[in-house]
Amino acid sequence: MPDLRPVLFVVGLMVAALGVIMFIPMAVDLAYGDESWAAFAISGFITSLFGCVLALTSYAPKANLRARGAFLLTTISWVALSCFAALPLFIASIGLDVTDALFEAVSGITTTGATVMTGLDHAPKGILLWRAILQWIGGIGIIVTAMAILPMLKIGGMQLFRLESSDVGEKILPKAASLAAAISLIYLALTIACATGYALAGMGAFDAIAHAMTTIATGGYSTSDASLGGFMDDGADLVAIAFMLAGALPFGMYLLASQRNFRLAASDPQVRGFFLVIISLIAIITFYLWGQSEITGSRALRLAAFNVISVITGTGYATADYNAWGPFAVAAFFAFMFVGGCAGSTACSVKIFRYQVAFEALRAYLFKMPRHHAVAPMRYGGKPLSNAVVYSVMGFFFLFFSCFAVGAILLSMLGLDPLTAWSAAASSIANVGPGLGDIIGPAGTYQSLPDTAKWVLMLGMLIGRLEIITALVLLTPSFWRA
Repeated sequence: MPDLRPVLFVVGLMVAALGVIMFIPMAVDLAYGDESWAAFAISGFITSLFGCVLALTSYAPKANLRARGAFLLTTISWVALSCFAALPLFIASIGLDVTDALFEAVSGITTTGATVMTGLDHAPKGILLWRAILQWIGGIGIIVTAMAILPMLKIGGMQLFRLESSDVGEKILPKAASLAAAISLIYLALTIACATGYALAGMGAFDAIAHAMTTIATGGYSTSDASLGGFMDDGADLVAIAFMLAGALPFGMYLLASQRNFRLAASDPQVRGFFLVIISLIAIITFYLWGQSEITGSRALRLAAFNVISVITGTGYATADYNAWGPFAVAAFFAFMFVGGCAGSTACSVKIFRYQVAFEALRAYLFKMPRHHAVAPMRYGGKPLSNAVVYSVMGFFFLFFSCFAVGAILLSMLGLDPLTAWSAAASSIANVGPGLGDIIGPAGTYQSLPDTAKWVLMLGMLIGRLEIITALVLLTPSFWRA
């Protein structure tokens, strides 16, 4: 059995930090005269106290976090932070019961963006800021996890993106800590730049900051029931397009660029593939709108670009109800949920590099079929592609779509109509946010779904955010054997 002390120590520190952060929306509520400040004060005290006690009682100076401990830490930290993040949402008088508060928190911390809240335009400022903070934390958390931990654990082909040669037995915490410091500066700089862009596009200071946090995190929580559609007239959607793309690019590329290694930063094959996919799909939807609807000219291009990028990156903002664009658009946006951004970004879903690896493996297979003794080396980014990476990617595909199918079947058994059930399952496992149809589409919320369905979706959000295998490996008996 893995040593739990370093795991609990780090989780304790994370929970304590979360508790301290709760005092920020408390101060905002006090400044705006909103009564929900007390919910943040109580929750902040409970959360920080619990985190400090857990960290102090599990502190072990000579204990190191190894591979199995990293699996535990990745899963437990997301679950623990989600539970404590729900406290102020439950305590505040905003009409959320335990299930709804936890759903909103899980959706926030996993940067999914599915919401059960309505009346956002009149909600307490502290609550709106807290939702944005959760997505901002979740965004940077998954970047560090994807760059420092998952490559060492060889999850879903992520070993392709190891920043340096190292063995899984080496210490993980120092690497993650140093990487987090560098990424935090880049992440903060992008957030400030995004907030500035929103402010120049006519947003007030509060809305600009909140939307900047959820845009860079590709999370999609908004301060308005109309999402970004409420700010489109002043050009906020154009700012969002730029920074949703920025959040979906690998942060390793930004690190290389900050070190003036521009040539290496620009050579990432997944970045080229990502933009090729984005441009192609925007063109398809734009031409479809021109031919099938009354939306024409630059507005069609603008609506297509924003909503395609929003769904592919998993942000989940909306400037239009694309359910009303016809059957082709509904089917297309359902497929877009399974694309994703780049590895090492805040984006979610399958991710571009896995499709590239799968196509390379398929090319080699088809080449060898009529030539049994032929050699068909597989390459990615000019480097040899090992069978271990291919197996990891194929395993990820199998588990990802299996979890999606199981989730859809469970939701159908709970009485949801087929479109709602299948799109909700896809949206949760891919961490996109809005689904399809009148209930959970871009113009709806998840509030009316049965509580049991919300628990199924919460599980899907967590599993999807943790790259499937990271969470499911804990269910295998061999993991717990010494």
